[in-house]
Amino acid sequence: MLSKNQLGFLYMFLCICAFSIMDVLVKWSDGYPLGQVLFFRGFFGIIFYIFLIPKNKIKNFYYTNRKSLHFWRCLAGIISLIAIFIALRKLPLATVVSISFATPIFTTIFSILFLNEKVGIYRWLAVVVGFIGIIVITEPGITELNIYYFFPIIFCIGLSYVAIAIRQLSTTEPIWLISLFFSITIMVSGILTIPFVWVMPSLKDLMLLSMIGLSGGVANLWLGQSYKYAEVSLVTPLRYLGLVFAIFFGYIFWEEVPSIKTLLGSLLVIISTIIILRREIYKKKIITSKAVHD
Repeated sequence: MLSKNQLGFLYMFLCICAFSIMDVLVKWSDGYPLGQVLFFRGFFGIIFYIFLIPKNKIKNFYYTNRKSLHFWRCLAGIISLIAIFIALRKLPLATVVSISFATPIFTTIFSILFLNEKVGIYRWLAVVVGFIGIIVITEPGITELNIYYFFPIIFCIGLSYVAIAIRQLSTTEPIWLISLFFSITIMVSGILTIPFVWVMPSLKDLMLLSMIGLSGGVANLWLGQSYKYAEVSLVTPLRYLGLVFAIFFGYIFWEEVPSIKTLLGSLLVIISTIIILRREIYKKKIITSKAVHD
């Protein structure tokens, strides 16, 4: 029988595997229109969340008093998803994954703007280190005017707002409803592109396109389960395995070899996010300690 922390580790590992598979499939799908891929990501992602709807909520599962915040969460989410899909198609897999690790840096900045949180010297230092890492990774794109290097950054910015919005929504809304609304948004966005450019896939490609939605949907569920059973501080560092998978799959399928600058920049970004994570843990301990002694 596994302990809660061991279960959390297992779910996080499975989550990283599923997200890595989705990234590979999105990169492989560059022969299909982006809108079509979005449809499959949304449609098959919905399947998992339907089974999470409580029986007493089936008739009015969509009811919410926070329509506006759901809208902005879904808008930021779809922008960030489109950005990362474009980046995966146009850039080396390891480069995209490396830059995506910078999300906590932007989340820290947004927590100041939207949640009025106070950020100390250590987290500001982490933000600076993280931005230096991003500059090191994207330097080839800047010198060659390759605009595709900006898309992973757009993804990070969008996902950072999503993290803030989910933090606000989760105080009153169930996680399955937040995720379900987003999957529906993805599916509808894909459907709207049908009149323009869609390609009839072969049976094999249809199965692979479906796997994009299935792997993305199950990855989000496993991520939630991981955080449910284990402390965030314990399982989050495991997410950096995604870079190992990205380097491996990038080399196997596309003969991509990450540059020294990509690896160095990745290291700086990872150090930055670990500092931010450690300060978050320290801050929560201080708050908890004060609450106990008050």
